[in-house]
Amino acid sequence: MMQKKAYRAFSELMAIRDGSTLSPEEVTIKGQDPLFETPYRVGETMAQIFAACGVAANDLWELKTGRRQSVGISVSAAASTVKSSGCTFRREESGVYNVLPGSDSMKHMVSLTQPWPTTDRKWFLPHTNLPHLERRVLDLLKCESTPESISAAIRNWNAQDLEDAIAAAGACGGMVRTAEEWLAHPQGAYLADRPVVEITKAGESVKEKLRPGDMPLSGVRVLDLTRILAGPTCGLSLTEFGADDLMVTAAQLPQVPEFVRDTSHGKRSCFLDFTKHNDAARLRDLVSEADIVIDGYRPGRLSAHGFGWQDLIGIRPGLIHVSVNCFGSGGPFGNRAGWDQVAQAVTGMCHTQGLGTNCGQPQLTPVYMCDYAAGRLGSFGAMLALARRAREGGSYRVQVSLCQSAMLFQREGFVTAYDNAPGGMPVSEFREYEVDEAGTCYGDLRCLGPVLKMSETPCRWSRVTPRLGEDSPVWLPRS
Repeated sequence: MMQKKAYRAFSELMAIRDGSTLSPEEVTIKGQDPLFETPYRVGETMAQIFAACGVAANDLWELKTGRRQSVGISVSAAASTVKSSGCTFRREESGVYNVLPGSDSMKHMVSLTQPWPTTDRKWFLPHTNLPHLERRVLDLLKCESTPESISAAIRNWNAQDLEDAIAAAGACGGMVRTAEEWLAHPQGAYLADRPVVEITKAGESVKEKLRPGDMPLSGVRVLDLTRILAGPTCGLSLTEFGADDLMVTAAQLPQVPEFVRDTSHGKRSCFLDFTKHNDAARLRDLVSEADIVIDGYRPGRLSAHGFGWQDLIGIRPGLIHVSVNCFGSGGPFGNRAGWDQVAQAVTGMCHTQGLGTNCGQPQLTPVYMCDYAAGRLGSFGAMLALARRAREGGSYRVQVSLCQSAMLFQREGFVTAYDNAPGGMPVSEFREYEVDEAGTCYGDLRCLGPVLKMSETPCRWSRVTPRLGEDSPVWLPRS
């Protein structure tokens, strides 16, 4: 049962589903916020997204078998998925499992990627997550890679001028706005008029019956063209329902190792460089036999190399194309790149977090909630599109964004008395979900496993998190 509480986000997602009425007993959500030191309802919102994913998977299971099953999620477990790196432990020689520390490069990025004051008494957040993005920011600001130098340089700019200059330089960053300012901005207004998950029929094709198997997504092939959190989380979610996810990246592209480790459970990984003729040809072969392609690249990047959504559905009619980006499906910022922190800055999340913690300035939330929410929402949309393909045929576009996810959290309202929030689930509950992965390239791991409860088809990972590039660029045989 949904308890006595009205879950607004779940209702919003069920309106997108537009399917049969659910039995009141199908979905159970237990627990409540606060779980983190933030006014946002992180756990409750994530739990509703998980529940919606369970319903979408149930729709597919019913198409296969004629049966539905119960779906359950704990608010504290759902909340803990947005800090999965803090729930990953490695076995030491002594046999003791210790939490894996964050990398020095990640700590340095965090120190730079913060809101800094501008000359017009506003705030601006530059993003420096990858080396080439950091270099573009530093070149524009003419400063060094230290918090002190970046802060001093940004203080010489007007916030709006810097936001425009950052975009023109192909870098990432955003002016800190209030939620009201964001909704009044053309980009915020554009997104406010659209569903948090956009699903569009993009072409005609024959109906495709779901393949047999013991999981809702058995036999579904996912071509995972993503990296760093939101897109990989979309693929991770689909693997938990039984999909075959093949991650494709180029060997030279920079990555964040802890994010690769924690979003690759159940996946395979291969190297292909779509800028090279032979690799591009192999990638097209993979597309021709895929069911879902997840695109996490900067808008326009894949299109420039012949792998835009129009190209892909031309190669494979009936394809589900999932786009995961920062600013959404269009609008004046539609072609800009961005990250979780940028979405938090521009949509008003940083402003609200700063007010809530009484720190006297905008502040990032303690977790990457927009990234993880967008990824799960992408998988929700992909499963709805698969059901539509089975019922009526067609190719489909699914579009989700970090900014839309931020706006969903804002629509959920706020909690108080979060100063002593636990920061996730208690140890006793973690043991209920923990999964041991022996012999990975990172060592013997103990991780937070799938948290959604499905009564007939328990969510699971079919293999341990891989080393990047360790697999061949081929699909597994369908059973």
